[in-house]
Amino acid sequence: MDAAGRQLIFEDARAFAEALPTGGVLLGLDLGTRTLGTATCDAGWRFATNGSTIQRGKWGRDRETLAALIKSRSVHGLVLGLPRNMDGSEGPRAQASRAYARNMAEAFALPILLWDERWSTQAAEAAMIGQDMSRAKRAAAIDAHAAAIILQGAIDRLAGGVL
Repeated sequence: MDAAGRQLIFEDARAFAEALPTGGVLLGLDLGTRTLGTATCDAGWRFATNGSTIQRGKWGRDRETLAALIKSRSVHGLVLGLPRNMDGSEGPRAQASRAYARNMAEAFALPILLWDERWSTQAAEAAMIGQDMSRAKRAAAIDAHAAAIILQGAIDRLAGGVL
């Protein structure tokens, strides 16, 4: 909840879309233990494009980096990957993502959609192998590609009306 009592963290795409009645650019995030992959989409929610991979530090440093990215792209909402186990349960990584979402909600007061990210990294890896990308290049870009897959899945649901 923000200072006005509005809910900011959602797992339901419909509720998230209602919090963004005019659409707008979204920032997708793939949270890793050492890195944070980023991706953005257009304001019409059609195409996700991978961005950069940010080396994570303490929350204050992450917050400053994300704040600059949010400002430069005029971001209206955030989509954060939620790493569920294959059976749908949640482990420590999912709890870390939820905590990160709470920190972002407090820092940025933007709506946040927690999006099931099962298979996103594997899909990103397969796509990069299909592009004949070297192992070293894949390692450097995997989180940003996974963020784009997470964001594309979310905007397909949001823009496709299959809420």
